This record gives sequence, structure tokens and C-alpha cells, in this order.
Amino acid sequence: MSRFRSLFQATVNVTKKALTWELEEMVPPVEKCIFKFNSIKDLKTWHLYSDSEYGGLSSASLEIKDGGNGSDCTGVFSGNLSTDMSQGLKLNINRSGFCGMRSKKFDGFVDLDGYDSIALRLKGDGRCYISTIYTENWVNSPGQSEDNSWQAFVFAPKGNWYTAKVPLSRYLPTWRGNVIDAEMEMNPGRVVGMSLSVNSQGGSFIGAKSGAGDFRVEIDWIKAVRMP
Repeated sequence: MSRFRSLFQATVNVTKKALTWELEEMVPPVEKCIFKFNSIKDLKTWHLYSDSEYGGLSSASLEIKDGGNGSDCTGVFSGNLSTDMSQGLKLNINRSGFCGMRSKKFDGFVDLDGYDSIALRLKGDGRCYISTIYTENWVNSPGQSEDNSWQAFVFAPKGNWYTAKVPLSRYLPTWRGNVIDAEMEMNPGRVVGMSLSVNSQGGSFIGAKSGAGDFRVEIDWIKAVRMP
């Protein structure tokens, strides 16, 4: 090979590498870990809520399985769903039978642009859970502090570890638990938090457990992924 051809080939190779590096910087990794549940420290980014705030009697806890600490440990979200209300409640409130765990607000935004699904590694109890993504408020009451919420059902089979993958397109805009009947698209680049909740009414999966009673789901991690 002549010196000219060698120089030309070297230039082509350098150009190919530069283009490859630029492309890799533009395309995010195949998956992005958002939350893991391997230590008590990981759980400190979450807080619990339930119908007890409205006079209900449901209860929930979030802890590390067997009190361990390490990559082989998992979080356990469990409790009891009750459709009863506190006696003597004067307020006309009928919201009962639900519990949830919500992440503390991110410091800034988590950018999920470039991903198309949320993946959760779970070991459940046969119930349907609700995965919620909170984004910067622009749909409901712009200028107010309340975040926009987008929700989708997640089935957690009983007994075995299962990776549920929910396309972002399946998350529907909601307002206080009710689906907004309008054509809207989530802005995945402005995510401010997430939650996982359960209610006694069940969900959209045929055969899923519903009704009052105990619930329990182990959680290993929550990730954003790009589906092939």
C-alpha cells in the first residue's frame, strides 16, 4: 500500500472513530438505574402514605428484607388494605383501601428522554400495583406546586421474581387518581419523582388478586430501559 493510501485509510479510520464516539454520546445506555433497594440508605429516599390520611384504616411499611445490607438484599413494601373508615369521622370522605410509597422529590430532574419503558424487578403477591411517574407541572394548574402524575398498572405475580416492563406510552395522565380524558404526552426529560401504590379495587389484569387484606411485594430495582 502506498504512503498516500495509508494516509487516506488512517484518516478514514479516525473519522469513523470520531463519528462513533459522537453517536455513543447521543444515544443513552440501554438501561438506566433510577432506584435500587439494597440498603436502609436506599429506602430513605422514599416515604409512605395511605388512606389513614383521610380517615381510613389501611397501613403500610417499607423495609429491607431480613434487615440485611448489600447487593443481594431487596426492599419489601407490605401492609394491610382496609375498606373501613375510622368511627366518628365527621368528614364525608369515602377514599379508603389504598397504600403507597413515593420517592422524595429529585434534586432537579431525571432525564428519561431516549428511553421508552420503565422496568421493575418484583416478587409479588398476585396483586396489581400502580406505577406513577411525576413530571414537572404544566398540565394541571400551571404555577402550582403539585406535580403532574402519569400512571400505569403493573402486575406482580406471586412467588417468583419477575421483571415488569411498562412502555412510557402506557402511562396515562391522572388527576388525584382519575384519568384525564384528553390527548397528552408525557415529557420524559422532566421527571421529578416516582411512586408505587396498591388499592383494594385491583387493576386491569385478569385474575389479579383484589379486595381488602394483606399485600406484599419485594422490589430489587427500578430502571429506565430502551426496548429493542
